[in-house]
Amino acid sequence: MTNSSEVEAFRIEIPQGEVDDLRARLRNTRWPVTPRVDDWSRGVPVSYLKELAEYWADGYDWRAQEAALNEIPQFTTEINGQRIHFFHQRSPEPDAKALILTHGWPGSPIEFQRLIGPLSDPRAHGGDPADAFHVVVPSLPGYGFSTPMGEAGFNLFGVAMAWAELMKRLGYDRYAAHGTDAGSGVVGMLPMVDPEHVTGVHLAGLAGGTPFGDPLPLEGLSDSDRARGETFNRMLDEGFGYLVLQSTRPQTLAYALNDSPVGQLAWIVEKFAEWTDPLAKLPEEAVDRDQLLTNISLYWFTGSGASTAHAVYDGMQAWKAFVAQQESAGSEGWGSDEGDGGSGDWGAVAGPPTGVAVFGAETAIKSIIDPEGKIEHWNEYERGGHFAAMEVPDLLTDDLRTFFRPLR
Repeated sequence: MTNSSEVEAFRIEIPQGEVDDLRARLRNTRWPVTPRVDDWSRGVPVSYLKELAEYWADGYDWRAQEAALNEIPQFTTEINGQRIHFFHQRSPEPDAKALILTHGWPGSPIEFQRLIGPLSDPRAHGGDPADAFHVVVPSLPGYGFSTPMGEAGFNLFGVAMAWAELMKRLGYDRYAAHGTDAGSGVVGMLPMVDPEHVTGVHLAGLAGGTPFGDPLPLEGLSDSDRARGETFNRMLDEGFGYLVLQSTRPQTLAYALNDSPVGQLAWIVEKFAEWTDPLAKLPEEAVDRDQLLTNISLYWFTGSGASTAHAVYDGMQAWKAFVAQQESAGSEGWGSDEGDGGSGDWGAVAGPPTGVAVFGAETAIKSIIDPEGKIEHWNEYERGGHFAAMEVPDLLTDDLRTFFRPLR
């Protein structure tokens, strides 16, 4: 780009040779020997992954998914040396307000694909036109088409500053923000870096503690909160191996993710098995299989399996430094998400109103996250899980509308 502040239209156009190469690699996978226990206890079962890889190679239609994504207006711009790709769907409603949505790991803007229409044009989806938003969905640096990573790297604070600049470039003087997983960390920092323009923040995909911290105390919790705490503490024992690897040796992992589509498939599918609604026995019972594979295809075609591992590394290093600073200052800061670090002591952050939505068996506990009761909006839902925008887009859409309605 000749002008770093220029915003350029963008279309996804993956060369046919790359699509053919993906299919060939999938068909020629050198499969490991099936262990004597072929279930999810040791990771993704061989029998399951073989069937999914076969569908990805010979049943899944990338071109149809690519065409559907290209129906959403897309753009790129450069901010602080980093290419940023984003969806930008303006509402037909004259009084619509701006809303930026931020994904986490192992997601992408594709997570929000089914929210964009209802949020930007509620009238056409059976909703109230007064709830309309101009919707902006950027790809985090290192994810999807926000690649390659800039030499300086980006932590959550830097991404928040980039989002503030993006919204300024798009002409939005006031805007609301939602984030999930690592995106909740970005959104939580927006009021710190852009306090005059953020009207409210809405968070999902939160956890009750840090992946490198102590187990959550369970004494005095309600039965439902105790169950969430027990789930999180089990994750400390056996659920954060992926995070330890990405936050310590991202380059070692990068070779496998960049060269083997089945490796990339297993790496992401495992999280959709573990983090979605526990009532779903398989990932595709919780989310649409084609949408899941479109998300994974985006990682593959852009080579962002490797760069997201480095993004997680950078994010975790910055987050550990932030937590250490908070502890040295005597703060009771908490915070994490399953992706790459957490969201901070939300209850103590001075700024615009904060809303939280907790879906299914997610581990966020209000009494731990918000002991002083400063979060204005906290809703818990029995359905859904960590990927709420894909699992229960109707519930998340309604929660966003409800929270932001009085803040418009």
